Amino acid sequence: MDIDELISKLTLEEKASLCSGIDMWRTKPIEKISLPSITMTDGPHGVRKQDSEKEKQGIFTSAPATCFPTASLTACSFDRELLEAEGGAIAEECIKEDIQILLGPGTNIKRSPLCGRNFEYFSEDPFLSSSLSSSFIKGVQNRGVGCCLKHFAVNNQENRRLSVDAKVDERTLHEIYLASFEDAIKASKPVSVMCSYNKVNGTYASENPYLLTEILRKKWGFNGIVISDWGAVNDRAKGIDAGLNLEMPSSMGVNDKEIVKAVKNGTLSEKALDKMVYELIETIFKLYNDKKHIDNPSLFHDNHELARKAARESIVLLKNEGVLPLNPNDKICFIGEFAEKPRFQGGGSSNINPISIDTVMNEVSKICNVDYSKGFSSTEDILDEDLFKEAILKSKDSDVCVIFAGLPNSFESEGYDRSHMRLPDAQNKLIDEILKVQKNVVIVLQNGSPIEMPWIDSTRGILEAYLGGEASGSAIVDILFGKQNPCGKLAETFPKKLSHNPSYLYYDGEKDDAVYGEGIFVGYRYYDKKDLEVLFPFGHGLSYTNFEYSNMKLDKDKIFEDETLKVTVDIKNTGDFPGKEIAQLYIGKKEKGFAIRPIMELKGFEKVFLDKGETKTITFLLNKRSFSYYNTKLNDFHIESGDYIIYIGKSSRNIILKEEVYVESKVKIDYAITINTAFKDILEVKGGEEFLSSLTKDMPIFNTDIKESPLTDMFRGMYKEMTLRSVGMFMYPRMNNDELQKKIDDFFYK
Repeated sequence: MDIDELISKLTLEEKASLCSGIDMWRTKPIEKISLPSITMTDGPHGVRKQDSEKEKQGIFTSAPATCFPTASLTACSFDRELLEAEGGAIAEECIKEDIQILLGPGTNIKRSPLCGRNFEYFSEDPFLSSSLSSSFIKGVQNRGVGCCLKHFAVNNQENRRLSVDAKVDERTLHEIYLASFEDAIKASKPVSVMCSYNKVNGTYASENPYLLTEILRKKWGFNGIVISDWGAVNDRAKGIDAGLNLEMPSSMGVNDKEIVKAVKNGTLSEKALDKMVYELIETIFKLYNDKKHIDNPSLFHDNHELARKAARESIVLLKNEGVLPLNPNDKICFIGEFAEKPRFQGGGSSNINPISIDTVMNEVSKICNVDYSKGFSSTEDILDEDLFKEAILKSKDSDVCVIFAGLPNSFESEGYDRSHMRLPDAQNKLIDEILKVQKNVVIVLQNGSPIEMPWIDSTRGILEAYLGGEASGSAIVDILFGKQNPCGKLAETFPKKLSHNPSYLYYDGEKDDAVYGEGIFVGYRYYDKKDLEVLFPFGHGLSYTNFEYSNMKLDKDKIFEDETLKVTVDIKNTGDFPGKEIAQLYIGKKEKGFAIRPIMELKGFEKVFLDKGETKTITFLLNKRSFSYYNTKLNDFHIESGDYIIYIGKSSRNIILKEEVYVESKVKIDYAITINTAFKDILEVKGGEEFLSSLTKDMPIFNTDIKESPLTDMFRGMYKEMTLRSVGMFMYPRMNNDELQKKIDDFFYK
């Protein structure tokens, strides 16, 4: 198919019309070139298809579909294969509904626990987020449905989301916020990327050539289409120039006219418009022709079971002091309305109309009889005295009490941010009172992001179920009674309180300016650097069995930056249950270099199943990027030569083994030496020591070979901090700045 020939048949007005949808969800067809219309739908954890009538009635009227766990939970699986399977299952439902593009996954970084949309995002860590996004995209696109990776970029708050300007330095932008997208785009090649609402460093993402062209297309090699978030377009002509192919929803012709006007008055080249149209036509034909048909009468049943598996593989056992798994022969009491009316998804555009819903109370009745008290509402923060008293009496009269707590829909949603990290007051008060009369208490949490836990020291068990999808009830019961050994690990840090979060001083910003003052120190990178005690660390998660790590090996003790390093480690199940363990590999630079860096960063993870007594060897492969930071002088990722520590652990705060490797960079950075360069930096440069010695040899004040005295350390310290400009005042005869710079240039640069 000759797309250039097709474009030549279109008028300027027809080309402009292709650059926005025909309605809320579909692209415009053009009959004379046989261009079909394709349909998009919200994701990312299920299909939210609306027809033209239902879309007028709000977001709760979509076609029935499987509601999978939200990304906040599935990220805790650390399971690439599981995310790929989930993506494939959702794609099959897309095919059933004749949908060509699924709007997801969401791979924005969890900068603060307050972001109302955190439940849709994977992690605070870009390596984990990008890895899981990539697997999900492959699962969807392997079945001929396209993904729209979102929201590009630096979309980390709901407050003022359509107008906020995310002000972030270049290193942080690349190392944290763009990195969460980069590997997913390079490895899985999504057919589309959705630009975010916000500005990035002063320019709206929808018209940001640095993001949409320089980074996305030129640097990363993206060859799909960029779609606007719904209503994100500010200036349509600038968007075309920057690389925004498709505006959604339809502008009803308004912005089509703006494109035509811009071409006619010369502010937009028709060549730029043709490029956007070319990519659109190419993508539409590809998606339409790649459409795969399915014939699976048990589709929704199979997907429900997969949703149950996804939740089971992801639920995190945060604490267990011998109270779990539950014994069905004990007298058990369940407290909290979430047990019968679960909160299994978040509010907003990702809201799914589920096929069926498993509740904890229905599922537990298949195992044993439990006493139950509503205790508190799952939707409101209201303390009912009668329910309060009943719950305390029933919990007191049981062997073990399980409290189902969490955040009501009104506490977190797309469209607004949380104002605090607390559970509803009514829930916290009831938990406190129950803990006074019952020592065997387990808390099961249903929430989209971290909460404070003032009762943590008194409870014996805590299960983090996040928002677990339509099968969350059965998955929770499977974990509670030991049918499934918990194996999830936290994809984000739980701080003790909100003020400990690194973005606390900056989050929300000043009106439309949000300064990312914490820089690269997001999540565990900050907590570790500050040596700050946390509630639960990144990567934390317990099991009903025990795992022993040993025999860590590196295949080399020195590598060059273009070489691959293989790391192996043995893991043995030494407990009484079969189970899965998630081994995490972190890397940190041993000695401080020019760049300020985190103590360590996640650069590998592997999930492995082990039967009782079984040992397996797992392998990690590390490359240049594993050891790099983003160097703004090079505008690229760079390795500082030196010793690096490879850590293997069960979490970021539970490191079991470590080994060292020397990594040598091929790129030597030329830090220009001037009269204001400190001696300590000159000493790092080849010939620097010789140059300083020749310059200061006749000046006693710079004699570093002085006898030990109380002032010795002071003089040595002062010497390192001195600059060449300062040397001039001690010289005789004096040298001016120009003469000093000439000496530098003659020595180093001739």
